[in-house]
Amino acid sequence: MSDAPAQSAPLTSGPDDTGAGVGGPPGTPEAPITSSPKAPAKTVTRPGDRIFTTLASGSAVFITVLIGAIGAFLVWRAVPALSRNEANFLTSSVWNTDDITNMAFGILDLLQVTVLVSLFALVLAMPVALGIAIFLTQYSPKRLARPLAYVIDLLAAVPSIVYGLWGMLIFAPAIRPLAVWLNENLSWIPLFATGSGSVRGGGTIFTAGIVLAVMILPIITAVTREVFTQTPTAHIEAALALGATKWEVVKTTVIPFGKSGYVSGSMLGLGRALGETMALYMILRTTTKEFGWSLFDTGSTLASKIALGYAEFNNNIQAGAYIAAGLVLFVLTFLVNAAARAAIAGKKD
Repeated sequence: MSDAPAQSAPLTSGPDDTGAGVGGPPGTPEAPITSSPKAPAKTVTRPGDRIFTTLASGSAVFITVLIGAIGAFLVWRAVPALSRNEANFLTSSVWNTDDITNMAFGILDLLQVTVLVSLFALVLAMPVALGIAIFLTQYSPKRLARPLAYVIDLLAAVPSIVYGLWGMLIFAPAIRPLAVWLNENLSWIPLFATGSGSVRGGGTIFTAGIVLAVMILPIITAVTREVFTQTPTAHIEAALALGATKWEVVKTTVIPFGKSGYVSGSMLGLGRALGETMALYMILRTTTKEFGWSLFDTGSTLASKIALGYAEFNNNIQAGAYIAAGLVLFVLTFLVNAAARAAIAGKKD
């Protein structure tokens, strides 16, 4: 036997250690891996989804067609009266529709009274609604917030004729000392100057605007409150962690987050104010004096004028004059809502 150590053959590797020759002769590159194209997945539409889509689309189309039909009806009924009108419909303050062969009617004073009383009510209601919404969502205990919210929401369920009776018989006498003081001491301001109404009688835009503010307050408050409750908790906690006080949290997180909802709620309230009829019909007094943009003026709004002339609706031509005023109110409300949507969209951008 030989004592020489056994020698083992050295290990050799193929020409390519990366596995290029696997599955074939040495040095043969690996074939590319190909996958067969998959058939596109079919979208399964369930019957419930199809029904819901159809109903949602149909509802949107129906509302659009309905609004267009209302506008077309107003134009159709207003054209015969406007064609006989001997006064400028937009710039005249005369309203004489007794003789259909000699009609002269305009909505200048009606439009001015409508705008002033609505804006006055909105200016009074907006800050109060904002304060109530902040208190209910941020400061009030939960056991107290819910009952208070219910009470405020119930204000929207009170019929407008009840507001009219309350404003005429109870509120007007109670607010008389304040109205007299404002007229006597601040008459140098055009808003508080002596107007066409009786300051002591109470049938003025001042009284009607405050009553109208109470009427639109629950609408603005409800929308604003619901938006404020959606403020992300993480934003509030982050502000508190940085040492912000409760008011600073409200100012830097809650109000900026809910600003668009507050604006939209205010515009909803303005739309309600523009179309309010019975309460203003009962409070405001008719007059033949020229409107002077004073809170102590009186007169009729577009809606209350239509209610006042209801007895003339048995004649299509006379009714057409009031329908023309209703058309202006329709367009005015549409423009207010469109402006609110544009303002909200701008704030989101």
